[in-house]
Amino acid sequence: MHDERRRIEERVERLHNQRIKPAVYAVTVPLAVEAWQAPGEPVPFEEAAAAPYKPFAMGTPWGPPWGTTWFRMRGQVPAEWAGRRVEAVIDLGFVGDWPGNQAEALVHLTDGKPLKAVNPLNQYVPIANPAAGGESIDYLVEAASNPDILANDFAAPTPLGDVLTAGDRPLYTFRRADLAVLDEEVWHLDLDIQVLRELMLELGEHDPRRHEIMHALDRSLDLLDLDDIAGSAADVRAVLQPVLAKPAHASAHVISGVGHAHIDSAWLWPIRETKRKTSRTFSNVTSLADEYEEFVFACSQAQQYEWVRDNYPHVWARIQESVKKGQWAPVGGMWVEADGNLPGGEAIARQLIHGKRFFIEHFGIETKGVWLPDSFGYTAAYPQLAKLAGNDWFLTQKISWNQTNKFPHHTFWWEGIDGTRIFTHFPPVDTYNARFSGEEMSRAVRNYSEKGGATRSLAPFGWGDGGGGPTREIMERARRLKNLEGSPRVEVEHPDAFFAKAREEYPDAPVWVGELYLELHRATYTSQARTKQGNRRSEHRLREAELWATTAALHAPGYAYPYERLDRLWKTVLLHQFHDILPGSSIAWVHREAEAEYARVAAELEELTSEAVAALGGDGTRVFNTSPFDRAEVVRTADGAPAYTEVPASGSAPLGVAGPPRPVTVSGRVLDNGLVRVEVAEDGTLSSVYDLRMQREVLADRGNLLRLHTDLPNYWDAWDIDKHYKNRYTDLLEPDSVTVVEEDPLLGAIRVERSFGKGSKITQTVTLRAGSPRIDFETDIDWHEAEKILKAGFPVDIRAPHSSAEIQFGHVQRPTHTNTSWEAARFEVSGHRWVHIGEPGYGVAVINDSTYGHDVSRTVREDGGTTTTVRLSLVRAPRVPDPGADQGRHRFTYSLLPGASIADAVAEGYALNLPLRVADPAGASGPAPEPVVSVDGEGVTVEAVKLADDASGDVVVRLYESRGGRAQGVLRTGFPLARAQVTDLLERPLADAERDADGAVTVALRPFQILTLRLGRAEGS
Repeated sequence: MHDERRRIEERVERLHNQRIKPAVYAVTVPLAVEAWQAPGEPVPFEEAAAAPYKPFAMGTPWGPPWGTTWFRMRGQVPAEWAGRRVEAVIDLGFVGDWPGNQAEALVHLTDGKPLKAVNPLNQYVPIANPAAGGESIDYLVEAASNPDILANDFAAPTPLGDVLTAGDRPLYTFRRADLAVLDEEVWHLDLDIQVLRELMLELGEHDPRRHEIMHALDRSLDLLDLDDIAGSAADVRAVLQPVLAKPAHASAHVISGVGHAHIDSAWLWPIRETKRKTSRTFSNVTSLADEYEEFVFACSQAQQYEWVRDNYPHVWARIQESVKKGQWAPVGGMWVEADGNLPGGEAIARQLIHGKRFFIEHFGIETKGVWLPDSFGYTAAYPQLAKLAGNDWFLTQKISWNQTNKFPHHTFWWEGIDGTRIFTHFPPVDTYNARFSGEEMSRAVRNYSEKGGATRSLAPFGWGDGGGGPTREIMERARRLKNLEGSPRVEVEHPDAFFAKAREEYPDAPVWVGELYLELHRATYTSQARTKQGNRRSEHRLREAELWATTAALHAPGYAYPYERLDRLWKTVLLHQFHDILPGSSIAWVHREAEAEYARVAAELEELTSEAVAALGGDGTRVFNTSPFDRAEVVRTADGAPAYTEVPASGSAPLGVAGPPRPVTVSGRVLDNGLVRVEVAEDGTLSSVYDLRMQREVLADRGNLLRLHTDLPNYWDAWDIDKHYKNRYTDLLEPDSVTVVEEDPLLGAIRVERSFGKGSKITQTVTLRAGSPRIDFETDIDWHEAEKILKAGFPVDIRAPHSSAEIQFGHVQRPTHTNTSWEAARFEVSGHRWVHIGEPGYGVAVINDSTYGHDVSRTVREDGGTTTTVRLSLVRAPRVPDPGADQGRHRFTYSLLPGASIADAVAEGYALNLPLRVADPAGASGPAPEPVVSVDGEGVTVEAVKLADDASGDVVVRLYESRGGRAQGVLRTGFPLARAQVTDLLERPLADAERDADGAVTVALRPFQILTLRLGRAEGS
């Protein structure tokens, strides 16, 4: 047989694209269109319905950036269309096929009920099937003219990312608003050819099945009448049916298809637009569910459900109905799909608590898995947190984006830092926006790492990254691929069903231990520093407010615990932990609003904390310690004077009752407190940090060296920092001034001021306090650089085989060498409040109050010693998608802690992030109340103290082991204890807690174990 592949493949392509596709809509008539441009922000339907509309012609430009235009569309179905499938087809002037990053619209009936959305890949609105003829059409269409932020492919920054800078030039040209007859036979022919052609092109050149499909397509098109596509479509389809009917091989890979829409809660659009995106996408999904009974849609993010419930009651009712029918699957059990590295441990717990509770309350469904496909790496604390929330499985996708190393598994057990394992899956289709194309199906089989051990994978399908979701065309592809020779079999089903089958088939799946590090998007640990600082401060302020509100509720008569306000504030913070807000990868508008929200959160939490503290008793000025560790340190009084005080963990004490420790001396540029001696060089760096306790120099070279690097990644500016950034830099060694600014027995400080770059300035106050070896660098930056990153380095004379970085409820160790490509790829990593390096007998910690990104490296000096360098990433200056990212003022503190153990790093990390509070309580005079709880036992650390969410009055305490070893302790309460129970994260009892003869709770923890206790108060307490 002659090789006619080229002729046939080109024939199929041309006839399909140029003749069959255009014939899907047989006949059309235009709708009459009028328009009204809403001023400013979106308006309610009622206001739009009453607005004055003017005639609008096709081909007219419309839509300023971030604007809303309402269109009134009217028409009547022609009588001769009776018995046919009639739809409205609307093209707003779509500029591509990404439904989440351009114009979108929601179609309403005249009573305000949302009907369906239109976007580039879903332009139809159903009218009647079959039509009676004569039906009147009257729609109000809310069209959003959102700009395409990434249209120039990262070539240059754009002002379109904020309504304040975007201008008002119309972005789109309206192309089409028609009534049309959908020729179902032609439409199905179009899909038959799509599926077969794509499968054919993925099969091998010598695969008989490829040639069988090719010749069937060739023969079928001989029957296509180019003058009557509709009339000949059935004959063409009949020729194709035998090849479509051939069943898949018995050993064919099985793909569980799950509908998905991946609506980013904010990214290249603001939160207000996401609220509308949810209504548009969810309208489409519920409409699709009515048409395809086998359809199952997985949807996470309780926050988005709440938006729909509050703003679109008709859509909410349709969701509830779809859930009842089993076609809508709430998944994920988190408030939003949060970043996987940056939220604190308690914040991730609350993500799971608030998310799962929402689905239980509103749908009677307890979700069983963590659905987090698109975060930029995943903390090793997740397995334990997920299991404690009642989850059985974990799903993600993003690790497939690795820049260097291919992750070795798709189905595996993921083991966290405490030893907890959770069954985990990475879809080998390598996308959470699948559409069942031939290329995707081939890729899934080709990629699948578990061949020989397992046979199935999951594919989330539907248009996403901004919404859109599944379409009827994707569902038709799934039907054709359910059992088709040459292709994997596609089964549309609930993700719980997939995970149950996968686990049963592959119980001895391999184990991956530790963090899931994404070898990409490493700059998300640093970009948009003010957003990250807002999150960190909010987390700690929430901890503080809950502790003192609990203390006041227990001991201050008449004080009412602020359940509703704390719940609302937590949800605001959780929303802003979404995986494009907290990482700093959103447009300017998003981060501008985030900073304002964090300011509002801070003000309200300060009010709540002040009210609680004021309600507590105690004579005179008191110092309140939110930290889980006893504190003895210098604080500043109301007039700014330093004072030394000792305060118990989670308790309070009178101000300045402790005797002063050895005083601080200041001599030239040398600070000495008897524990460490710090010398500041003329260039403003640290020339020496000498540990007087251990009689050893800490530094191997200049300390606190500020280095300004050129930082232009190959792509994804706000997301990425590429390894070549290290090759070009400037050390900031020419200060404007180095000045002693404080010289007190309790505190000495030297200020270093620098000017550099494009008008940037940095002022650092190097502070040493009495009684503490911790050296603080209080930093104020006025930042005006572009495409730069500023790092602060501490080269330490320590031979450290690994660094330890705090993560949620523990820490991870990372090698300091680069023996393999896996270690070399970790050239920028994340941590929370501290990084520790050490050798036997000695360690050093670098502590921070708001940064996350850092790098750790080591070199061997000519004298044979080893220098291990820790560098904090302080601030970046990417220009896409926010051209003004990080510009302006930043204030933060980081610290060097010589002679530190892991335990010291933990304690000082809490201390720096939870400053002592000096206040004058207004409650009853006399002794202040005891701490709500106190713990005896090394390594047993209290993370949260609060009242139970059910308003029962029970006290909930979350503990964890913080050092990485076994720990035993005793927890005592500052109130009469009636009962103590171990609970899950949702505060549901699991077992009674062990208690000793005195009634105190005994605690035994494995390394990094998290324990939640529910403590019932005795009656009358």
